[in-house]
Amino acid sequence: QLQASGGGLVQAGGSLRLSCAASRSIFTMAVMGWYREVPGNEREFVVGVTRGGSTTYADSVKGRFTISRDAAKNTVNLQMNSLNPEDTGVYYCNAVTDEVGGLQSVYWGQGTLVTVSS
Repeated sequence: QLQASGGGLVQAGGSLRLSCAASRSIFTMAVMGWYREVPGNEREFVVGVTRGGSTTYADSVKGRFTISRDAAKNTVNLQMNSLNPEDTGVYYCNAVTDEVGGLQSVYWGQGTLVTVSS
């Protein structure tokens, strides 16, 4: 189970920090990350981090967003700086298990709304 928090309203140029709390150790997941969704558009990838710590960022957020992990709290955090109105959307925490026997599970948090005003 994933619980996302930290969304809100911020002016362009501002910052927000999202947090995703997992019900078990985050290192039981192969990959954790964040996606976002704007009404009328498909959910898009924002950032992911592997169990080993490798990160991948969408081009649109590189240099502005930073993903981090807190193993003691079983959380994955997303620090978002220099926000712009195009970052507005519902942000979803995501976790993917290892592939076992050809099967892999994907978990989603409930989403947290980020609104960036111009």
